[in-house]
Amino acid sequence: MGISRGAVSGSGTAMEGFRASVAALDALFLEEAALASAGADGRGAAVADVDVLQRQYGIRLDRLAGYSKLEAMIAAAKAQDAAESIRIQQAMTPPDASVPERTYAEMSAVEEIAGVLTISSAAAGAFVHQAQQVCSLPPVMEALSSGAVSWQHAKVVVDETEGLSPAGAASLVAHFFDPGAPNPARGAAPGELVPSRFRAKARTWRERHHPESIEERHAKSAADRRMEYRPDKDGMARVTLYLPGDTASAIWNRTTATARGLQGPDEPRTLTQLRPDIAASLLLGAGTINSGDTGSGSGSGYGDGSSPQPGTTALGQVPVPRADVLVMVPVLSLLGLTEEPAILDGHGPIPASMARRLVADGADSFYRVLVDPRDGAPLEIGRRSYRLPETIKRWIRMRDGKCTFPGCTNRSLDNESDHLTAWHNGGETGASNLGQLCPKHHRLKHTSGWTPTPATINEPPGWTSPTGRTYTAEQHDREPTHWPPGILPGERSLLEEALLKHLAVC
Repeated sequence: MGISRGAVSGSGTAMEGFRASVAALDALFLEEAALASAGADGRGAAVADVDVLQRQYGIRLDRLAGYSKLEAMIAAAKAQDAAESIRIQQAMTPPDASVPERTYAEMSAVEEIAGVLTISSAAAGAFVHQAQQVCSLPPVMEALSSGAVSWQHAKVVVDETEGLSPAGAASLVAHFFDPGAPNPARGAAPGELVPSRFRAKARTWRERHHPESIEERHAKSAADRRMEYRPDKDGMARVTLYLPGDTASAIWNRTTATARGLQGPDEPRTLTQLRPDIAASLLLGAGTINSGDTGSGSGSGYGDGSSPQPGTTALGQVPVPRADVLVMVPVLSLLGLTEEPAILDGHGPIPASMARRLVADGADSFYRVLVDPRDGAPLEIGRRSYRLPETIKRWIRMRDGKCTFPGCTNRSLDNESDHLTAWHNGGETGASNLGQLCPKHHRLKHTSGWTPTPATINEPPGWTSPTGRTYTAEQHDREPTHWPPGILPGERSLLEEALLKHLAVC
């Protein structure tokens, strides 16, 4: 058995892509040389002009984009050759070979791949598995080969399709990579999202469409909750907790809120440093935190529960800001008629039972956000907060999910709601003219040429860079709510109308 025609054709297509990408990069280098030459021989009187400098800056950005595209193409070629190497090795193994002989033949191929790539055997084995999976998903392989996504994006698809049936994996891939799918992903394409944000969207879709309910999977995982300790260098160590999402989210937000309460002109520590100090103090039963301690010592500086000493702060005396967490709950799921997952702000999908418990059991730091049964869009924030000034801020948090700046993953409660069109320029104070920004990108917006594109009630803004490059807004992949079985289409319309009327008065 020789190399398939498809593999040969794929190799030829890959080389054509390489040549085109290299030619585009070569043209950029030639353009830069022409700019430099024009200034050197006196023909370019405007070499020092801002426009020329701007073009030189643009050329470098274009080259970076070209390198990234070429890297993706090379990653696709490496994946294809790795998968083909294993297939050819299997073809060379005699048909009557025993299972151990076949196993060792494949092991030998993996070891040789490890050798030529100068990576460990374990890393080579993982790479071969990822390569085989990517090659088995043609839309992903096509996007990687064209440079539309990176190898990191491709690995996200491999991770999130693990454990799914071939049909389930194909559905996930079609949702994100096929614009003609019944319900294609909204907003930015996979390659326009940083890999961590693409993973969040892919995982959310996977949780909603997994053949095993999230309730069943959560019950199994909750039984594996644990605390882990790992010594680290420089006299440090790491302690991690594996907990249900609502518990972990509450711990994080309470610790963050307490840290913000401690900050002030006499507090030198950052929010990042304060969080572990507070957690250590609470776990060790101490009542104070030494404001001059960095938490590097073994319990020193955390107090013993007695009256605060100079330079210390009693935890009980710290004003703790409210740590509001939004829970987006489908209406029928909240009523217990379906088990459709809810979305916990900053975490992702959670079981319906967990959402109902958060809403019903007096967890007053959690605000419910009901979802329209017709299209999955946010419907309203709990009526108890309807007239509060913070309501519109919570709506923006719910719509955007994070800082809207390209690539930013900051979900902090310290993010700010900013006018997209400034108030003094006629901008209104409404959801369609507001966007969530972290403090860093809020400052950047007002001190540079980065400008947001328009938003809507349910869609966050995109961005345009100072060089004119556009970055599509990331959006939630909302879907119509699940309905209990046995409801006819006509009955569904009547129920939708009744639910919306009920929500308008409750």
